[in-house]
Amino acid sequence: MTITIDSARAQHSVDEPAAQPTVAMAIAAVIRERTDHLFGLMGNGNAHVISELTHSGFPYTSARHEVATVTMADAYFRASGKIAAATTTYGAGFTNALTGLAEARLARIPLVLLVGDRPSSGARFFDIDQTLVCEGLDVEVITVNETEVTAQAHRAFDRAEQTQSPVVLALPYDLATAPVEPADSDAIDSAAPEQAGQAGRTIEAPALTESQRAGLSEAAELLRAARRPLILSGRGVVLSHTGNTLEQVGDHLGALYMNSFTACNVVDSPWNLGIAGGFTRRHRLEVARQADVVVVAGASMNTFQLRYGTLFAADATVIRLESDPHAPAPALENPLHTVHGDLAALAPALLDLVAATPTPENTWRDEVAFVTTPEFGALAPVEDTTELGPDGRLNPRVVFAELEHVLPQRRSLVMDGGHFLGWAPMYLSVPDPRGLVAVGTAFQSIGLGFGSAGGVTMARPDHTTVMITGDGGGLMALADLETVIRTARAAGTRAIVVAVNDAAYGAELHQYAVKGLDDEAMLIDDVDFSALGRALGADGMRMHRLADLQRLREWIDTHETGVFVLDVPVSQSFVAEYMRESVFGPNA
Repeated sequence: MTITIDSARAQHSVDEPAAQPTVAMAIAAVIRERTDHLFGLMGNGNAHVISELTHSGFPYTSARHEVATVTMADAYFRASGKIAAATTTYGAGFTNALTGLAEARLARIPLVLLVGDRPSSGARFFDIDQTLVCEGLDVEVITVNETEVTAQAHRAFDRAEQTQSPVVLALPYDLATAPVEPADSDAIDSAAPEQAGQAGRTIEAPALTESQRAGLSEAAELLRAARRPLILSGRGVVLSHTGNTLEQVGDHLGALYMNSFTACNVVDSPWNLGIAGGFTRRHRLEVARQADVVVVAGASMNTFQLRYGTLFAADATVIRLESDPHAPAPALENPLHTVHGDLAALAPALLDLVAATPTPENTWRDEVAFVTTPEFGALAPVEDTTELGPDGRLNPRVVFAELEHVLPQRRSLVMDGGHFLGWAPMYLSVPDPRGLVAVGTAFQSIGLGFGSAGGVTMARPDHTTVMITGDGGGLMALADLETVIRTARAAGTRAIVVAVNDAAYGAELHQYAVKGLDDEAMLIDDVDFSALGRALGADGMRMHRLADLQRLREWIDTHETGVFVLDVPVSQSFVAEYMRESVFGPNA
C-alpha cells in the first residue's frame, strides 16, 4: 500500500517535484480508503486533514456545532450500515463533541473521531488531557506519530469495527505538517494485507461452543413446549442480518413478533405487534402479555424497553440471545435463560433445532388472528381523538396519526429526545429497519436531532428525511437547523422538520410539576420554529388545526427538494402513556 497524493496538488508545475507526504496527508489517505464521508468542523487541529480531503473532492459535510459532527457520523451509520468518520479540533472543539461521543459509545456505534490534540512536545497553557477525558467515557484513543501514522489510522477503523464502538484518532498539533518517516512505509506494507478492505468485509460467524449448543438446545425445548411464543428482535438482529432467520423460527412455531425501537420492521410480518416497550400501543400490549415464552434477540432489555418490568406476563419464560457477555442483566423477575454469542451463528442454529420437529397443528396465531386485520393494525389514535386541549393547542396524538398519511411513505424518521417520543413512534410507520434513527436515546440526551438529520440525509438521499424535535431539544441544537437545510440542498433531496412545541421541557413538567415542584424553570417562551426556518431559507408554517396540514400536503406535491419546517403547538394537558406510567406506575 502506498500513500497517493492528489495530482492536482502535486503538479503545481511540470518541473516541480511531488511533495513529500505529511502526517495529515497519510491520515487523509486512510479516510479515503476506509469510509465514504467525513463530517466535521474545521479548526487549528484538523485543518490540514480536512483541506487535503476537500481539495481532492472527498465528500465532506460541515456542522455548525461540534456535537453535530459526531451525531451526523453516528446517524450516517445507523441509516446506512456504513462506518463514518467525524472530526473536530482540539480543546473546546473536542469537549463540545463529548455528548455525541458518549451517546455513540453507549449505543455501540462504530465511528472514528479524528481530533486535534496537544503538541507531541508537551501541553500548552490551554490544553487539557483529552485522553483522560476519553477514558472516563470508556472510549479508546489512538495517538498518531510520524513513523506509524498509516497503520495507526487503519487501526482506528479496525478497532471501531471490531468493538462496534467509537474510536478517537488523536493528531498532535505539531505533527500535521510533519513529513511521514520512511519507517512508516514498511509499517504500511506489512499491515496492508490484514487491514485493507476491512469495511464491508464479510466475516464468517464463529463456530458454536458446546456450552452454546447446550443453551440453544434448552431454548429450543422451551419453545417447542410453548403455547404462545413471542420473538422480540433488537438492533443486534439488524446488524447481524438475522431477521429473516428469526422470522422462520417464528413461522415454524406460530409465534408473534415484536421489535425494539431501533429495529422496526426487521421482521416484516403481519404477525408483528410493533415496537416493544414504552411506545407499545395499549391494544398490542394486551396481546404481548399473553406470551408464555419470549425470545429476546439482540436487544438491550433496558428498563424502558421492558416497560418498567411489565412488558411480559410475570410467569413468562424469557430466552435471551445476546452477543455481549458483559451486558447487564435485565431488571426482570421472570425465569431467564441466556445464551451468549454471535447472533449470526446462534439464530441459524436455533432454527435448525426448532425445525427438526413438525409445526404444531394449532398455534397462538389461530387464537389471535385479529392481529392481522386492518382494524388492529390501524395507526389511528384509539386512546384520545380530541383535536384540541383546553388551552386551544393541539393533541399530538391526532397530529401524528394524520401525519402518517400526509408525509411521504418513502421516508427516514429522525427523532430527537423529548416527551414527544411518547407519540411519534406509535403513529408513524417506517419503511425498513434503518429508516428510524434516534440518536440520544442511549445517553438520555436531547438536542442531537438536527445533527442526526444531516447525517441521515447524506446516507439516504433517496428518502425524504422527516426530523422530529421538541422545542427544548430544538432550541438547544438550533445552530444545526441550517445544517439540515444545507445537507438537503447538497444531497438534492427534501427534508421535513416537525417541531412539537409545548412551550416547556415536557418530560420535566410531567414528572416533577405534578409532584409539587415549581414549574418556572420547566417552561419555555413560545417560539415559532417555522419562522426560524424561513429566516434560514426553508419553507414552513405554524399549524393550529388539523386542516392546516393541507399546506404541507401541497408543498410535498410540488417540491422534490428543499426543507419545510412545521411548528406544531401542542397542549401541555396531554401526557404520554410512558411518562404517566413512569410517574404513577404501570396501571396509571
